[in-house]
Amino acid sequence: MARKRRGRPLSGVIFLDKPQGISSNQALQKVRRLFNAAKAGHTGNLDPMATGVLPICLGEATKFSSFGLDADKGYRTKIRLGQATTTGDAEGELIAEHPLPVLSEAQIRQVLTSFIGELEQVPPMYSALKINGQPLYKLARQGIQVERKRRQIRIDAIEFLAWQPPELEIQVACSKGTYIRTLGEDIGSALDCAAHLTALRRTHTGPWNLTHTVTLAELENLAPKAAQLALASEAELSALYQTLDASLHPTDVLIADLPRLDLSASQGARILHGQSLSWAQVQAEDANKNVKKLDLTTELGQDMRLYAAGLGFIGLGHLAATGQVAPKRLCSTPVSSHA
Repeated sequence: MARKRRGRPLSGVIFLDKPQGISSNQALQKVRRLFNAAKAGHTGNLDPMATGVLPICLGEATKFSSFGLDADKGYRTKIRLGQATTTGDAEGELIAEHPLPVLSEAQIRQVLTSFIGELEQVPPMYSALKINGQPLYKLARQGIQVERKRRQIRIDAIEFLAWQPPELEIQVACSKGTYIRTLGEDIGSALDCAAHLTALRRTHTGPWNLTHTVTLAELENLAPKAAQLALASEAELSALYQTLDASLHPTDVLIADLPRLDLSASQGARILHGQSLSWAQVQAEDANKNVKKLDLTTELGQDMRLYAAGLGFIGLGHLAATGQVAPKRLCSTPVSSHA
């Protein structure tokens, strides 16, 4: 009988190019199983129909997944004008069909421009948004409609890509929380016709784009085979996973844009024990004699990446207005770092 092993306590981030036809959670579980990771989470849902950039966090990286959730997003999408569906995309049932008006490229561009800026959206019923702990899509499948609050979103840019009636293709740069299906329906309404998405691809999440991604098929090719794992000793496991693990980005990649603060080993230990440090203490130790002076206009009151000598990345700290460096979100164990 093969012995049962617990998941591995590894940490890092995979930027997955999610395939079409599976949910974000299904993609997450496939990645977790390939890595045999003890803990995993993703940074925001993509619809089963959608493909593209889905950051998946393993181990300690799950503590920083909210930074992926909060990041701005980019999408390439195709909108079928003249037809409405129950879900706002091609997976739903057709519920309305309107004659397609004669539309020029200039008219379409003008309408697209009108959506740039701060907008309000009503989340679709077919979404993972929860009301009273119940995902909206589960209620929608039961034929239940509930009132949803309008949400503030931001459209930074809409690029016209192609118009081949009845299909419009665009590229969208937007804030977190933007529903592209709802945007597509609203664009259709502004063009005096119904609309639904026929394709959706997330092209970036924050600074991470499709060039940073790996596919499930590529991960499967890198992963050790079940027969190898069944025969391997505990000492041999790390070697079997070495090639797959090389595809992981470091745990702190999701917060790489935050200011970095390097601490001495003893200061890192104090932070890991929940203690705060004064800026004077940080500067006093020999290991930090080259610490830069505070930029009082930009850094006080900000979160900072914390690193300790001999330990690596230890978590997230907050530099208070008083000059105190306080622990905010710490790694249970130090992990390898991005930079």
